[in-house]
Amino acid sequence: MKPSWIIKPRPRSDAKLKLICLPFAGGGSSSFRNWAPLLPAQMELLTIEIPGRGQRLSEPLRTRIDDLIPDIASALLNELDRPFAIFGHSMGTLLGFELTHYLREQYGKEPVYLFFSGRGAPGLPSTEAPIHQLSKDDFIRQIKEYNGTPKEVLEHKELMDLMIPILRADFEVCETYTYSERPSFNCPITAFGGLQDKGAPKDYMQAWEKHTSGIFNLRLFPGGHFFLLEHTPTLIQSLLRDINKLLTPSIF
Repeated sequence: MKPSWIIKPRPRSDAKLKLICLPFAGGGSSSFRNWAPLLPAQMELLTIEIPGRGQRLSEPLRTRIDDLIPDIASALLNELDRPFAIFGHSMGTLLGFELTHYLREQYGKEPVYLFFSGRGAPGLPSTEAPIHQLSKDDFIRQIKEYNGTPKEVLEHKELMDLMIPILRADFEVCETYTYSERPSFNCPITAFGGLQDKGAPKDYMQAWEKHTSGIFNLRLFPGGHFFLLEHTPTLIQSLLRDINKLLTPSIF
């Protein structure tokens, strides 16, 4: 059987809401493996496994966002039988942003809430130079600055030989992305940012407000680009509070 785009760490057929999580560069469904125990029983976690990692390690990597979104949307379609929210960090914000537009335009489906983390709103000038075409040594040097790859991996040649093509492909997805303006979303947006994340400063995170006609919240955490790894429980509590305020009656 061909590996699925969707991984459910804890399937919950009676869940009242589904949370769809999209990975950062170099990440996969395993990036959210510690989220499931922190979510209430009324919520089912769906993590997206894109080609070239996890159970799909042997599949060709994809380097363009347009090659990912239709397949992710198609895989999710049968799962959207109840309210759903979308969370993405870094590359995952671009995937989440384009996925939400695609679901609305092609299938008339919209999330009840959007959570965008660690990346400023689309259409703003990039704060960093492209890196996906750098030499191996320079590429690794830049990756180290993000502080998202464990030291044990960075110092393990075989693991880095495996990770570098994945990271290059994901950075290419982000660095070749072209923003096109479309109507704003109707659902609320919460943007999560790291106070020391130079690539996603406060004003860039605040700019997500223009992409919703509904409620907007900005939540900032201590830390750099991968603040969510250090503050996972607190971030999830914030996410749940925002969803709960929206739903009547409350489900958590």
